[in-house]
Amino acid sequence: MAVSREEKSVRRRSFIADTLALLLFFTTTGAFNERMIAGMTWEQVCHARLLGAVLMVPVARPYGLWRDFLMQRAGETELSRLFWDSAALMSFQVPIYAAIIVVSGAEGGGLLSGIIGATVMMLVLGRPYGAFLNWVRKLFGLPRGGTKPMSLNN
Repeated sequence: MAVSREEKSVRRRSFIADTLALLLFFTTTGAFNERMIAGMTWEQVCHARLLGAVLMVPVARPYGLWRDFLMQRAGETELSRLFWDSAALMSFQVPIYAAIIVVSGAEGGGLLSGIIGATVMMLVLGRPYGAFLNWVRKLFGLPRGGTKPMSLNN
C-alpha cells in the first residue's frame, strides 16, 4: 500500500516537531542538571549536551510515539495527565540520560547524583514537557498527542 503525499508530510512534520521540542527543552534542563546537580565541569556539560543532541535526533520521534501511547491511558483530570506524562518521560529518558553522562565522564557519587537528579527532573518536568511538545506540534499543524482513539459509536 502506497503512502500518500499527505501522510509523508505529516510524518515529516511529526519528526521535525518532536525533535525540535526535545532538543530545545532538554538541552536547557540537561545542562542545568549536569552542572548544578551532578557537579560536572563546563567541558563535561558541553560534551554531554553535544552527545545528547546527537542522540536526541533518533529518539525524539520514538519518544513522541511512546508518550502518545501512554497518554491514551490518561483520564481527563490534570492529575492523570501529570502522572502519565511523568511516567512516559521517566521510563524512556532516564536510561538514555544515564548512558550519556557515563560516556561524558560522570562516575561514582556524581553519576548516582546525576541519575537521581534526572529521575526527579523527569518526574517534575513530565507534564511541562508534554505541554511544550503539544505546543510545538500545534505550531507544525499537528494534533496534540495521546488522544484516545474514536469509538465507532461516537
